[in-house]
Amino acid sequence: MPMSPDEITALLRSAFPDAEIELSDFAGHGDDDHVKARIITKAFAGKSRVEQHKMVYAALNGAVGGRLHALQLETSAPSGDL
Repeated sequence: MPMSPDEITALLRSAFPDAEIELSDFAGHGDDDHVKARIITKAFAGKSRVEQHKMVYAALNGAVGGRLHALQLETSAPSGDL
């Protein structure tokens, strides 16, 4: 069973309480297993893109590749914190 957008948001919000989070279905199937996530948080300040993405994968507790088939990420720190 795929992860619901609410479940994904809850996990991300737990790891990044200040984050601006936007989720969308990038495959257009409406099956919730191909998710595009846009995440902006101060936690990403000073981190490389790879480090930011690893932080997101860790926050999702191993769901990517399982309950969440595909995840497309757009991550950044707030513009004043780069």
